[in-house]
Amino acid sequence: QLQVVESGGGLVQSGGSLRLSCTASGFTLDNYAIGWFRQAPGKEREGVSCISEMGDRTAYADSVKGRFTVSRDNAKNSAYLEMNNLTPEDTAIYYCAADASVLVDYMCAVANFRYDYWGQGTQVTVSS
Repeated sequence: QLQVVESGGGLVQSGGSLRLSCTASGFTLDNYAIGWFRQAPGKEREGVSCISEMGDRTAYADSVKGRFTVSRDNAKNSAYLEMNNLTPEDTAIYYCAADASVLVDYMCAVANFRYDYWGQGTQVTVSS
């Protein structure tokens, strides 16, 4: 089955950290840009961070710059989102998406596009 699966979400206190993982199965991520998106209750889905196929280009939403770091390990067929200094405003379902034909700046700016693969999401809850 061709899919990407997110993991690593959970409940954390304000100021805490979490590391999300996005792992592909049934295909290799080498040729795919990866995007991390989130959707909070009652809000539109938004782009959080994106990384190019080789990891040489990244993009971040202004709201997470300096706190979140995106990375990937193609040998492990995975991408990661390290989230530090979390606040209640970061509470959302976090999704990863993979696409073979998109630039990272575009990917992060367009959160509701039909990218090649979307995960089911992982819940991140930050308590105050």
